[in-house]
Amino acid sequence: MDKLNGRITGAFFILAAITSIIGLIFYEPALRDVNYLSHAAQQNNKILTGVFLELMLVCTAAGTAIMLYPYLKRYNESLGMGYFCFRLLEVVSILIGTISVLGILSLSRFYTGNAHTTAQINFQILGQNLIDIHSWTFIIGPNFFLGINTFIYAYVFFKTNLVSKKIAVLGLIAAILIFIAAFLEMFGIIQQVSLVGGLFGLPIFVYEMMVAIWLIIKGFNTNYWNR
Repeated sequence: MDKLNGRITGAFFILAAITSIIGLIFYEPALRDVNYLSHAAQQNNKILTGVFLELMLVCTAAGTAIMLYPYLKRYNESLGMGYFCFRLLEVVSILIGTISVLGILSLSRFYTGNAHTTAQINFQILGQNLIDIHSWTFIIGPNFFLGINTFIYAYVFFKTNLVSKKIAVLGLIAAILIFIAAFLEMFGIIQQVSLVGGLFGLPIFVYEMMVAIWLIIKGFNTNYWNR
């Protein structure tokens, strides 16, 4: 059973990583195009595909919380609940960001059909607010809350050997780095989508992929409770 649970959890981690990266790429016409208000509606299907991928990210991220919670709780109920709550807060942040992108798409549809100058200015203000909401949810969810919940479950992994201690140590380091990235982005010291931001985020991606591969191949190591 532990091996099956491990494979399911590993698959969730991989799917979450894939959907988050591809989904962000598909959001480009809505978030990074200078003329997003006039172009987003023209890229309707592309953006909606990105939304679908983000919803898959929400489901798979929640799936990791559901699958890991019983193992973390077995070591320490407070840590298990802490991980579960912060993972769900991350999921909620992602979902809010997804809704903001849908708002931009709807705004673009109205914008292209309205030639009134004053209305278009209002659309631009509202559109920028929606982009800002998405940016903040990206900082708060996949950075700030991700750093906290990753540190919690990596710590439990380290104490229990549910996965290799070396992988768990990488998780602790990666969690601290992504948490620092959230702090730096919050105060405008670094940009979210940048080389520096990518370097801060790379360790947590590597860590999650290593955890996923370990769990798929070996499953959860429950010897800590069997000794």
